[in-house]
Amino acid sequence: MLAYLGRKWMRFSTGNLKPTWRFARGASGVPETIAKERVDTVVIGAGVVGLAVARELSLRGREVLILDAASSFGTVTSSRNSEVVHAGIYYPPNSLKAKFCVRGRELLYRYCSEYGIPHNKIGKLIVATGSSEIPKLDLLMHLGTQNGVSGLRMLEGFDAMRMEPQLRCVKALLSPESGILDAHSFMLSLVGEAENNHATFSYNTVVLNGHVEEEKMHLFVAETGLCEAEAQLELIPNLVVNSAGLGAQALAKRFQGLDHRFVPPSYYARGCYFTLSGTKSPPFNKLVYPIPEEGGLGVHVTLDLNGLVKFGPDVEWIECIDDQSSFLNKFDYRVKTHRAEKFYPEIRKYYPDLKDGSLEPGYSGIRPKLSGPKQSPVDFVIQGEETHGVPGLVNLFGIESPGLTSSLAIAEYIANKFLR
Repeated sequence: MLAYLGRKWMRFSTGNLKPTWRFARGASGVPETIAKERVDTVVIGAGVVGLAVARELSLRGREVLILDAASSFGTVTSSRNSEVVHAGIYYPPNSLKAKFCVRGRELLYRYCSEYGIPHNKIGKLIVATGSSEIPKLDLLMHLGTQNGVSGLRMLEGFDAMRMEPQLRCVKALLSPESGILDAHSFMLSLVGEAENNHATFSYNTVVLNGHVEEEKMHLFVAETGLCEAEAQLELIPNLVVNSAGLGAQALAKRFQGLDHRFVPPSYYARGCYFTLSGTKSPPFNKLVYPIPEEGGLGVHVTLDLNGLVKFGPDVEWIECIDDQSSFLNKFDYRVKTHRAEKFYPEIRKYYPDLKDGSLEPGYSGIRPKLSGPKQSPVDFVIQGEETHGVPGLVNLFGIESPGLTSSLAIAEYIANKFLR
């Protein structure tokens, strides 16, 4: 892919280049053997947020280059989630998560309608299965109202169970603005929109590291298979957006000239999904969520647009992930069958008719979190030069849920704040 990148951006023959330079981390000076190119804007990471940012910046006339270490777009967190459009209920008022979720939902539904992206505003019930959970449900109602979520209604248990006969609860919060979408179709559309506005994608391309020189961030890149030591190209962008998701902090630590105190600690929580088998029709028509738990929103019911019923995700904190492993996405995504044993009792709190043996392993995802076990949740972090002092660098840290819903709003925010 770098050869194509060279033809498109550098107008020189890669066959005339000398062998690649082995880039020593922290080295000063730039050897003559490595090709250099000045570019306008580089977005690192082709997940849904990176794609949305690339599209928005290209729409505003920027020449955008998107780099991703994988062979295609959206292969990591963006393709390993519930595909739920969140309303904006759970987040502290005036937080970035609250503002971006509410604004992003509006933009997302509009985008899906305009571009024919499959979606369905099916609504959601957040349920209290015991009287001790009702105060938490009341708090969610209060938060959602403060965040500007319209249509929220508190239901008595019998009203909720009339809507969903398979459900068991004592009270429920109805969110009619929640929904589902085809995340792949959405991302594919973002790619097309960006390319139509002259953005360029380079897959199988890893950003090894970088340094600040003459008030600009210099990036050193290579083909993914060579990412242990060899840089093949030096890019000198005017603007860099680090949207590397699970590897965003590890990458930021490789930027010489960026003070590490501005890079927050990384925590990772695996979430597994199981699918429902042995039923002729879905037991629920709406999304059903329990009261949130530490690290996530609880093992909930989601439907995809084909009617497949999924339960999840759970929360499994991953220990001992070093920067190198997260940088190279060395995570274990296997769904272990025995984890279903913990799903059954949790699901039966609100779906008592769940049959033994009806859960089959689905898929898993990793949340890029900024807070760990027993710690309070942390907001999205979007930091630019005004925070870390590095010209032309925007870091996105901790973009977990509601990242999919917020993606277009995050892109809008970055374009408004950081374009000059």
